[in-house]
Amino acid sequence: MGSLSIWHWIVVIAVVLLLFGRGKISDLMGDVAQGIKAFKKGMQDDEKTAEKPEPVKTIDHNATPSTAARSDVGSKAV
Repeated sequence: MGSLSIWHWIVVIAVVLLLFGRGKISDLMGDVAQGIKAFKKGMQDDEKTAEKPEPVKTIDHNATPSTAARSDVGSKAV
């Protein structure tokens, strides 16, 4: 009783075809195929962005700050 024979599968497929119709199933399979294609394209786009490294941002520590702008910081006007 636990195993399904070929006749069980034929009956199940016939009922599914009667309920949903041939057109709806083919539309559904087309949508699934488009989803798979979109997923694969998205994965390829992710790999391309991962291969291209971002430019390294550095801070120049040797730059001298302008002393004129900072001369009045902390001084009290008398």
